[in-house]
Order: sequence, then C-alpha cells, then structure tokens
Amino acid sequence: MIRHVFRNSITILAMLLLGSVVAMSQEETEELRVIDKVVAVVGENIVLLSDIEDQIDQMTVNDMKVTENTRCEVLEDQMYQKLFLVQAKVDSVVVGEDQIEQELNRRLRYFIQQIGSEEELVRFYGKTIDEIKVDFRDEVENILTIQQMQQKVSGNVKITPAEVREFYATIPKDSIPYINAEVMIAQIVRQPPVSDEEEDRIKARLKEFKQRVADGEDFGTLAYLYSQDPGSAMNNGELGFMDRTDLVPEFANTAMGLEKGEVSEIVKTQFGYHIIQMIDRKGDRINVRHILLIPQVSPNDLQKAKVWLDSLKQQINTVDSLSFSQAAIKFSDDKETRMNGGVMINPTNATNRFDMELLGQMDRNLLFTVEKMKEGDIAGPELFQGPDGKRAYRLLKLIKLTEPHVANIKDDYDRLQESAKRRKQNLALEEWIEAHCHSAYVWVDEGFKTCAFRTKWDIAKR
Repeated sequence: MIRHVFRNSITILAMLLLGSVVAMSQEETEELRVIDKVVAVVGENIVLLSDIEDQIDQMTVNDMKVTENTRCEVLEDQMYQKLFLVQAKVDSVVVGEDQIEQELNRRLRYFIQQIGSEEELVRFYGKTIDEIKVDFRDEVENILTIQQMQQKVSGNVKITPAEVREFYATIPKDSIPYINAEVMIAQIVRQPPVSDEEEDRIKARLKEFKQRVADGEDFGTLAYLYSQDPGSAMNNGELGFMDRTDLVPEFANTAMGLEKGEVSEIVKTQFGYHIIQMIDRKGDRINVRHILLIPQVSPNDLQKAKVWLDSLKQQINTVDSLSFSQAAIKFSDDKETRMNGGVMINPTNATNRFDMELLGQMDRNLLFTVEKMKEGDIAGPELFQGPDGKRAYRLLKLIKLTEPHVANIKDDYDRLQESAKRRKQNLALEEWIEAHCHSAYVWVDEGFKTCAFRTKWDIAKR
C-alpha cells in the first residue's frame, strides 16, 4: 500500500524546488555537492542522498511524522516519481515550454515574496533570476511531467454513491473526522456610483503629483505619503519585478510602454486611479512604482444604496416570485457572486462552505453578523469594504448552517465523496506502479539495503 507520504511527495518536492534557494547559501551548496551521492537509479533517472535529506527536513519543518523508516519511505517515493518519468518518455508525454515557464515564474514570485524582494533573493543565492531559472528548469519540468503522468493514470477515475458509502463504512469509528460549524452564505451588493466631482478631484490630485515629480520631487516619497495601496505604499510604491500577467490589463498596458524613470498618464483600473513610474525592465518583466488613489462615494450616495437595498429586502420577503438568488442575479453589483445567485466562495478551499472559526480570521464583521442568524434569515443592509477598498452596502442570507459534528453521509457527502475519490485514485496509481515496476532498470545503494520496500522492485546488484 502506498502511504500518505507518497500522496504528498509531489507537493513537498515542489516546495523544496525553490525552497532550497532560500535555505542555502552558495558555500553551503558547494559543501553539499561534496558529500552528496547517488543512492538509487530508476531507468536513466538518479536519486541523490540530498533529495532524501531535503525532504526529511521539509517534513520536519511542516510537523509531519518522521520515524526510523521514513528515509526508506521517502527513497521509495522518489523511486516512484522516477518510474513515472521513465514511462512518460515511453508514452511521449511532453510538458509545453509555456507551462514550464509559467510554473517557474509562479514559484519565483512566491519565494521572492517570502524572502522580501528579488534583490534579496539574487544576493542570497549569488545568481541572477534568469540563472536561477535555468538551474531549476529541469526539476520543474520533471515535476510537471510526473503530475501529467499521474493525471493520465488516475484522472478518469469516477466514484459512485455506493463507493462513497463503502468508504465511510471502512473508516474506524475513532478516526471519523470532526467537522467544525460551517455556513453557506449569499450576498447582494449595492455599490454606489462615484460622483463626477469625486473622480475629477482624484484626477486633479494625481496630476498634481505628476507635476511635482517633474519639478524634482521623489516619486517614491509621494507614494509613501499618499498612495492608498497598503501593499506597496510602505515600499515607496514599488511593486517588484512582475510579468504582464501579474497585473490587471489596463495597468500592464500602460506600464509596459514606459521608459526608465518615465511617469505615466492617469490610468483607471478596478482598484481606482494610478500614475506609474518605470524603475527597471528585464526582458518581459518590469519593476514599477505607482500611486493609487481610490475615489470615495459620498455619504449621501451610500445612504441611497442602503435605502435601495432595504426596499429590495422587503420585496424579497413579500413577493413570492422574487427569491434572494434571483435578486442577486438581477441586481447585485458584485461580479464574483452575482451569477452564482449571490453565493460566496471561500478563497481558501474554492467551495461554498466557510468554517466558522476561520471565517473570523477572514472577516470579523461578517462573522459577527452570521453568528446572529438562522438558516433562511436575511440580514442587512450592512456597510462593508470590498477587496478593492471601496465601501458599499450588502444584504446577507444564511443559506445553510451546519452545527459541529462527527462527519456523516447526510451532511458531508461531498467531502466524503472527494476523500473516497482520492483513495480510488491512489489505488489506481498503486496498481499502475505494480504493473510497471519491473519495466525499468532499478539499483539501490547498499546503505538502503535493509529497507522493507512496499513494492517488489527487481533491484540490480553491482
């Protein structure tokens, strides 16, 4: 049976891929090369001792259980990955260059964010970003190829209701998960329009800033003092190196056309109005500063939105032909939830369920409102601030409330269905491995000869 470690090995390998960039200096890397050695070979693919030790370290950091046999388990999981690579070559499974580049950029952005800046990452690793990408390109390609092969093997797995019930019945009673209270919420948002006078005021202010820069003032200082983008204002408006795809189109189109030091005309995006200054360009990646000003709706317009929603609430409660879902589709100003009948999606798991404990960490005001509601209740209008920083009013409906409980088929079918599907996919991967483990040359170092491997490999002797 392939254990839990294997199910997480791809994720851990992905974390290690660029995690090693921020974990080791050049000197430490050179030292590692001296003491490193090959501990297994599958086909033409090798497993290094450092591969094993890095993964053990990462498991320890993430509080995963490490036992005396863990190194053997990790080695075998690495061997499984190499076996997938062998078969991918046989099956002509190829990952596209665009996909590799996109994944490299995504991982680089994550680790740049973790270490603080691109400059810090470059200084710490002792190489340029392009050189770092070259160093790790093959590993990224391998990760994506393994994932693609696994998808080929298990991607078409289906699960039936009978299999879900069977899966639930096999869970030991003392191992059935405990589910915290969860809610399903819908909203109807009324975003008051910004007045022409307010937009003119914002534009005039940005024109003033641009002129002050032209007269010799520092753009970064003005961004620090006046920009309403909290993420960049404290860094003098600097965003760090980004690709076009990292930026909203209107911002990207303007920023890409700037020369070094040049300040743009006013740009309108979903977040507000900006002026942008080019700092530097490296190929298709740019680093810019910006000053963001967010137009504010007037108290009078906010009050009108509140009154309008209050009237809509009365209609929903009294007119049989108008449901909350229908009203959301027809009237809500929130693009993310409108066509879903107002149902809010949890960004942490992409479902419509919100754990009540975690909801308080995401939005305390929303939690305070929901705690007082019963299923079917409609609350509001309540004032809130959206992710774009703009104030608006909304109605909230508590569609479903699930009390804390031990998981069961009736209340948690979707969750159990997903777990049952994952188990069936893992079984498909296990069966594939058993069928292919003898099709490639396999050698394992003497230091691991006492490992009780789960798969009966045909291990060559030297």
